Amino acid sequence: MTERNDRSEKQGRASRDDRLKSALRENLKRRKLQARERAAAEPSQNDDGSLDEGTAGKIDD
Repeated sequence: MTERNDRSEKQGRASRDDRLKSALRENLKRRKLQARERAAAEPSQNDDGSLDEGTAGKIDD
């Protein structure tokens, strides 16, 4: 009887580990995607640290 309990306990532990691995993997994917989206949405900065506003408001010389 102990062998059956040990086996079922090991299977349950393995199943739980698989679920946790999968959940962690999906969480990591989601967080990486969020970081990429945030990086793309942030305004870029010039070398001097000023914000790059593109061509809006600039006068051609």
